[in-house]
Amino acid sequence: MAEIEFLIDEAGPLAPTFLFGHGAGATMEAPFMATVATGLARRGVRVARFEFAYMAARRRGGPKRPPPKVDLLQDEFRAVVQALPCAGPLFIGGKSMGGRVASLVADALFEAGDICGLLCLGYPFHPQGKPEKLRTAHLAELQTPSLICQGTRDPFGTDAEVASYALSEQIEMAWVQDGDHDLKPRKRVTGLSHEEQLEQVCDGAAAWIKARC
Repeated sequence: MAEIEFLIDEAGPLAPTFLFGHGAGATMEAPFMATVATGLARRGVRVARFEFAYMAARRRGGPKRPPPKVDLLQDEFRAVVQALPCAGPLFIGGKSMGGRVASLVADALFEAGDICGLLCLGYPFHPQGKPEKLRTAHLAELQTPSLICQGTRDPFGTDAEVASYALSEQIEMAWVQDGDHDLKPRKRVTGLSHEEQLEQVCDGAAAWIKARC
């Protein structure tokens, strides 16, 4: 694996750190990633963004390839945790695919004392349009304190769908009213812009992280 590059949004000495993985088709500099990172940093949470190898290669001019198998991504995530300089408490997670991969490696890292919790933003409970292909088996037994911020109309898992899933008691759901997979609401429905909605998400996520430090 090539040398890992991090984008760090600092938040002061010994602040908790959130290691923030991207979604399947977006870079670590995507607007959603940047907005959440700066929002959390303003609230006292240091954020470290990174890219999986396939996305980093694309940035360097390589071909546009889909993500590799999830087992390889898990290996990469574990390597990123080890490579990240971190003085304070560490939380892992990500947007969509990044959150899913983090959730698959979280328990081993939590048991080892390497992380304090898991934060997922727009979890892909199933592929879009395929609600029968659930990605939830490991979530039923998850032992890591976890927060999933999910839009109520997310096509990868709506509030009505998630209500029927068997999820661990360690998982808290923070529902984003009328949010889609990017947690974006319809302004005519909620009166909120995407940016205003993400500010509220950052409020809740930062408070949840600090409560577990």
